[in-house]
Amino acid sequence: MDAPGREWWRDAVCYQIYPRSFQDSNGDGIGDLEGIIQRLDYLNDGTPHSLGIDAVWLSPTYPSPMADFGYDVADYCDVHPDFGTLETMDRLIAECHRRGIRVLLDWVPNHTSDQHPWFIESRSSRESPKRDWYIWRDPRPDGSPPNNWRSVFGGPAWTFDERTGQYYLHSFLKEQPDLNWRNPEVEAAMLQTLRFWFERGVDGFRIDVIGRILKHPDLPDNPPNPEWQPGDRERFSQLWIYNHNYPDVFEAVKRIRKVFDEYPGRVAVGEVFGTPEEIARYYGDADSPGLHLAFNFHFIHERGHAITPWEAPVLRRIIANAEATVPPFSQPCFALNNHDRSRFVTRQNHDGHGLERARAAPLLLLGLRNTPFLYYGEEIGMADVDIPPERQQDPARFRSVGRDPERTPMQWDASPGRGFTTGEPWLPFGPPSPNVAEQDGDPDSLLSLYRRAVWLRKELPALRVGSLTDLGGDDSVVSWWRQAPGAPGVAVAINTATVPARAQLPFPRGRIVLCTVRAREGERAGGEIELPPLGAAWIAEEA
Repeated sequence: MDAPGREWWRDAVCYQIYPRSFQDSNGDGIGDLEGIIQRLDYLNDGTPHSLGIDAVWLSPTYPSPMADFGYDVADYCDVHPDFGTLETMDRLIAECHRRGIRVLLDWVPNHTSDQHPWFIESRSSRESPKRDWYIWRDPRPDGSPPNNWRSVFGGPAWTFDERTGQYYLHSFLKEQPDLNWRNPEVEAAMLQTLRFWFERGVDGFRIDVIGRILKHPDLPDNPPNPEWQPGDRERFSQLWIYNHNYPDVFEAVKRIRKVFDEYPGRVAVGEVFGTPEEIARYYGDADSPGLHLAFNFHFIHERGHAITPWEAPVLRRIIANAEATVPPFSQPCFALNNHDRSRFVTRQNHDGHGLERARAAPLLLLGLRNTPFLYYGEEIGMADVDIPPERQQDPARFRSVGRDPERTPMQWDASPGRGFTTGEPWLPFGPPSPNVAEQDGDPDSLLSLYRRAVWLRKELPALRVGSLTDLGGDDSVVSWWRQAPGAPGVAVAINTATVPARAQLPFPRGRIVLCTVRAREGERAGGEIELPPLGAAWIAEEA
């Protein structure tokens, strides 16, 4: 039950599903909405045997040519046949709501597919009534693109259209032309797609690359990045001054928020990138709010870091920066995994200890003051899968094999089809282990640890609604103290070192309620606690 007057998303644990990879119900090797329905009890059946998930976010399920696996939308108000129908989506929403699970869809406002009717009409002629729905410009005198902007996926961010003699802008693939959000008709049409889904009962949206929907109106060249080196990704060769987090974006976000406010209880979660201060701007202010939540990906990667190291001073700084910048009327939103980044177990396995760090990860993520997002398979320790060249699918291969390794099918059991499909999976499986079946009945498994963490978070007011106070620490330990009025406080301590370490506790008497070493749960602790190598614990205060 939601506390009176308290928005549900403040206390929720959310779970990202990549629909192609969660559960296939018809044997075609592609996950679908019916498959998700079949697995809902795994997410939350109302008992601690389930994960206890409060909301699911579905990566795009819209009709699409799948040039970028759904992030090239051809129709914002329907469902791709690979995934089902509108009726299946309606039933999924109803089945989720019956279990107390909210549903968030993925909204892609920056660009459409080049097969969307709007773009087909726009490129038909310079006189098209929808010409200005996209960003068209004449070539430079030498015939080159209008400016020097680079696509996120490599190459120029412009493609020349022979028929009409102009270039169109695409921040991503050429099959993903950017919408012109400076045209009020575009904004109105896109906001109407939100209302379509709200009327069908959707509880909110994760909003894709919202920081790019408005660029500098004159489209000037971006300056070169003085820190870029040959061999670095091309997209970082210039500073995104004029096409990313441009100040006009923030007013557009506030207008988007007003549509969410037309439907009480809905939540807007933005995919944003930048400094802590830039992330905070997306929240707006108390009198003119923006997003309810803005993703902070700094545990995954920070500016200048391909991979954020699992080191206490780094984690402490990320937490402190978020606490200092997010406005008081909202809260941070963290994730350790998603569909665009190498999985945590692989990222943090440079010394062979990735799985040990993965056991501490839920205690960090669920112990913070935030709305946490889990990524399917994170709870069983799924790692990146080596994809042979002939099976690679991702067209945006900015790494050697793109983003396929972190998008492989969910491993439900050790059978040939991993419990995911009776057919040939769209991406190859990893080794049979890890899988859900092998961990389901094992109280010491990572899955059991995640279940305990999620359900304890529901039970302990300090973790759900409490304030956060840094407890200091050293180069090995990051720790903090959660407090809620009238409830026992809870200390969270994470040892990032590969040797034992001690954490100071802010109370003389306490009890370990969750630990990476399950045998220690229930153990008394006060004053300080010794943590095993790469271990973590939640310690509840006792009178």
